[in-house]
Amino acid sequence: MKRGRVLVEAVNRNRKFSSRTPPSPSPSPSQQQQVLLMDQSERYCYNPSLHWNPQVEEYFSKAYGPQAFSRISIALTRPSCYSCIRVNTLKATTESVIEKILEIQHEKKLQDALNNLHTNADKSVEVSKTVNGSTAETSPVFKCPIPGLDYVVFVKGSGPHDIQYDYQQDRPPKEVIVSRKCAEAVLRGAQVYVPGILACSAHVEKGDKVAVSVGVEQPGRNGDWATGITRGIVLQGLKTDPQYIERDGLYIGQGITMLSRAGIFRDLSGLGVDMTDRVFRLASFNDVLKGDIFLQNLPSIITAHVLDPQQGERILDMCAAPGGKTTAIASLMKDKGEVTAVDRSHNKVLEIHNLAAELGLNSITAYKLDALKAVRKDKSNGTVTQSSIEDKLSQTSQQAESASFVNGELVSPATEDNKIYDEEMKKGPYTSKAEIRKQIRRMKNGPGKNQATGGRVNKCEGFLPNSFDRVLLDAPCSALGLRPRLFAAEETIESLRRHGKYQQRMFDQAVQLVRPGGVIVYSTCTINPGENEALVRYALDTYKFLSLAPQHPKVGGPGLLGRYESSDGYFEEWLKPGEEDLVQRFDPSGPHDTIGFFIAKFNVGPKEA
Repeated sequence: MKRGRVLVEAVNRNRKFSSRTPPSPSPSPSQQQQVLLMDQSERYCYNPSLHWNPQVEEYFSKAYGPQAFSRISIALTRPSCYSCIRVNTLKATTESVIEKILEIQHEKKLQDALNNLHTNADKSVEVSKTVNGSTAETSPVFKCPIPGLDYVVFVKGSGPHDIQYDYQQDRPPKEVIVSRKCAEAVLRGAQVYVPGILACSAHVEKGDKVAVSVGVEQPGRNGDWATGITRGIVLQGLKTDPQYIERDGLYIGQGITMLSRAGIFRDLSGLGVDMTDRVFRLASFNDVLKGDIFLQNLPSIITAHVLDPQQGERILDMCAAPGGKTTAIASLMKDKGEVTAVDRSHNKVLEIHNLAAELGLNSITAYKLDALKAVRKDKSNGTVTQSSIEDKLSQTSQQAESASFVNGELVSPATEDNKIYDEEMKKGPYTSKAEIRKQIRRMKNGPGKNQATGGRVNKCEGFLPNSFDRVLLDAPCSALGLRPRLFAAEETIESLRRHGKYQQRMFDQAVQLVRPGGVIVYSTCTINPGENEALVRYALDTYKFLSLAPQHPKVGGPGLLGRYESSDGYFEEWLKPGEEDLVQRFDPSGPHDTIGFFIAKFNVGPKEA
């Protein structure tokens, strides 16, 4: 508790969330102007509501209690009030990084003050006072106060702020609508880039001030979710605009357009809007001190510490991309040992390679490998090293490799291939099914860095049992702890259950790969007990040689006790009394203001038991 108080006092956040005041139902003529301003203050603000699938909401309300889950939902829509930076101690010191960041912030404040002189010619702005913080909020930079994490730096942010959008009667501000993912990045400190802009007001020219709102997915007729906004549509500032009502309370700031309206929808990339006034003000660290720092959530840094890697050991990071925890592990080992990182995506393996090179780490070897196939089969004598259960799992692992969730349903690759194949046949010129499948594989990993750079990665057929001293399984999950989050309704109770089964299969692989006397650390970035406490219960009940181990540092709160049973007969067993304090659950509405996260650490006893 003392550490929690220290962290709270260090961050010292003061977050007052605006609430909407209902307008007068029948304003008198003398009050019409006041009502108009009231209506617009309700519209042009940031006060989102996170919508959940009804069954999922009921499940979480039973797990946490209605009031606690309501607080979690609100917290998820807002970013943490500080940025967390891991210093690469092999290249820099914490003190030198703090000094450099302060210099960068000072230069930025000076530039912003000069820009204000040009854009606010009618206002008297004294540059020296602005830079020194008397007319602008400061962002102090300081070491993390948690013992053992003195190489972690906090950069304080602020928000939510009330933005003056200069609305006038019958003259709404010019604005752009951005996609949800773009908005979530902007709330974390990013800029608005061209691909993220969905719609724009008419007659917008380069240099215009625009309000920025968010187009969030809405339910469709077939039960699917989509924004329903045709890219490039003209906004009139009227109720006929797309999602006019739905965008009430979804304005994230304002900025200056870097292109005209025509340029925004003609260009394929580049900066679209330079955000000058934000609801949440967090420093951006894009291309800042590359190689010296890495922007990482606090629970992720703690996860690497909990694994407690020692110099000379052989460590496996099973789902390693983009490499944050992998490089944190290598740094804790002083780059002395063997850190093996695997991921099933070619391009993500390249990202791990690139990050390790950027940070100057040589102990990391990355492979392209599906974690469901991490245990190597010994075919020399016609036998396999895996149990009969794993043989059954491996029969479906190839299908699971490329299966994906669409609208809450698991779609097999064969189904996706057939749909795309049928669509291609309707277009006219014949394209072979093999070529279509090849195109699908290319599309799965995004733009394709390997096609652009010719990068090659090492492939692996898996590892023999008992090959590693320690294994980190930061499992693919529903990611319902990430913040800020403006949309959550795509997850159904069925999809959450499938996530849990998928993670059990990966954990089965981890158990086989770690040696007796070794350690397994399991983590997720979700608030779903079915992927957290339920996995711990599965592990302890299935493998009697596993036991929960104490964690250091211990920052998160206790896990959830008991069980859950739904009306359809499905039930989950969670933790038993005495186990709750051996795990760490990070509550996004808690005092540490982190993402939602979960960590469990297992000691591995003699497997013959």
